[in-house]
Amino acid sequence: MTQDIVILAAGKGSRMKSQFSKVLHKIGGTAMVRRVLSTASKLTNTKLHLIVGHQGEQVEAACQDFYANIVWQNNPQGTGDALRRAAPSLSEDGATLTLYGDVPLIQQSTLENMLALSTPNTLVLLTIKLDNPFGYGRIVRNAQDKVVAIVEQKDANAEQLKIQEVNTGILLAPNAKLKGWLEALTNNNAQGEYYLTDIIAMAANDGVNIVTAHPEAEWEVTGVNDRVQLSALERVWQQQQADTLMRNGATLLDPSRIDVRGELTTGQDCIIDVNCVFEGTVTLGENVEIGPNCVLKNCTVGDNTVIKANTMIEDSTVGADCDLGPFARLRPGTVLENKAKIGNFVETKKAHIGVGSKVNHLSYVGDTQMGAGVNVGAGTITCNYDGVNKFQTIIGDNVFVGSNTSLVAPVEVQTGATIAAGSTITKTVGEHQLAFGRAKQMNKDGWARPTKK
Repeated sequence: MTQDIVILAAGKGSRMKSQFSKVLHKIGGTAMVRRVLSTASKLTNTKLHLIVGHQGEQVEAACQDFYANIVWQNNPQGTGDALRRAAPSLSEDGATLTLYGDVPLIQQSTLENMLALSTPNTLVLLTIKLDNPFGYGRIVRNAQDKVVAIVEQKDANAEQLKIQEVNTGILLAPNAKLKGWLEALTNNNAQGEYYLTDIIAMAANDGVNIVTAHPEAEWEVTGVNDRVQLSALERVWQQQQADTLMRNGATLLDPSRIDVRGELTTGQDCIIDVNCVFEGTVTLGENVEIGPNCVLKNCTVGDNTVIKANTMIEDSTVGADCDLGPFARLRPGTVLENKAKIGNFVETKKAHIGVGSKVNHLSYVGDTQMGAGVNVGAGTITCNYDGVNKFQTIIGDNVFVGSNTSLVAPVEVQTGATIAAGSTITKTVGEHQLAFGRAKQMNKDGWARPTKK
């Protein structure tokens, strides 16, 4: 039986003080609405419906890979109005699960528990008890402890305001009855809106069994209305990631100072220092050490590699037993074979660095194929760009490149060659040759230094 899942994402979110739709703001590097869609899509036999309104084109574009049915709510008049817009697209049987694009951390297990309670004559509410329920709709029960209604904060009387069990807004209703309830909704309330919660009283009057389920933690059902709340949920998310990493055998020198903005997988006995950021998909082997303030994005790092402070790695592959940094930058397309070394203030791009080769400091290596056992001296650059086109430099095994060398691509330095320091190399250097390309030195006697005027 197909389950319809409707995700409400039409609101402007004016308290965010942003030019962007609220649901496009990110938790852990992913837009909130995408987090909800991702969780919903993992449930079996589901059809996704996304309610959009404010900046709906941008929301739709950001979520197009989920292939959700897009429903427009250009003039939002409450949650009930949103679901009424989706009603024609809902299946005749089954049930509809209502979720929210600004409640990003709802867990799959919680939703599966709700689905397990669903029957053609059952409405499932997700509720939670709060010490301070201010602002939430209260769950009203009868003498038999059965749910009979939900009363919103502004419509509640003094006795109802004392109730601590509150509505999270997430509910699962049988479609055969839901469509009639939605048609019967009115906006006779303090807000002048169509409340989805009004269907609870209708369900009770119709003899429908109303049951409740509960999340494992409050943060699962916490919504985001402003950037303060967004920041609080970001910390919840990051703490979850830190806890998982440590349980899987990684050491975080300060779990409160790590940011995972994607998916990070670590082998055993990795050590990660403070203020490191991981974006996209990052995989670390065993015994990897990462110093403070490093940024890794879409990369793989082999066993026993050491990454020193302030190093950046993006769209690159790093082998085992490598040594990087501090202050190194590996740009997209870099591949380091085992035991390679990239030192301080070295930048690489589309560079394949061979086994045990070293680029120790103050160098740029781009569009380069480098063999094994190469030593690149300080200040060396591959001149790979003529202002229009990129060209490749090829360096064979066991080459020694002296400091302050410019390799003007396209150029090849063959196995065992040596480049003298300060050379500009513009043509092929043969195997085991010594190459030097310097302007003739001239010394002038009696030269007076400039003086300050």
